Amino acid sequence: MNEELQTGIIRISDDVVATIAGLAALETPGIAAMSGGISEGLAKRLSGKNVQKGVSVEVGSLEAAIDLRIIVHYGIPIQEVCRQLQLNVRESVENMTGLQVVEVNVKVEGVAFKEEEAEEQQLQRLK
Repeated sequence: MNEELQTGIIRISDDVVATIAGLAALETPGIAAMSGGISEGLAKRLSGKNVQKGVSVEVGSLEAAIDLRIIVHYGIPIQEVCRQLQLNVRESVENMTGLQVVEVNVKVEGVAFKEEEAEEQQLQRLK
């Protein structure tokens, strides 16, 4: 009795994959922020609703490719942080969506210093 059940197609939007990737990136030690890119001027620390900034994805029916633009903390080995970032993003996206992540490309666009972060946090509190 091998009956095949046809339930339809499941599609996961680019926005969903971008959100998962962005959250995984921000949870990776050594990542100070996601970068909005050169076109948006200075890098901005992002969380919550804006987590997709700095993340570009291409999602097919079975696979996904992810590009990340990040700011790293000063003094941390960039290569190690980026490798861990790639692993975290791949694992999160694959576990939550069932898609195979074929590549996670990382572009480091800046370095965050402790003083800059303290100033930025104060500015956020004032808003």
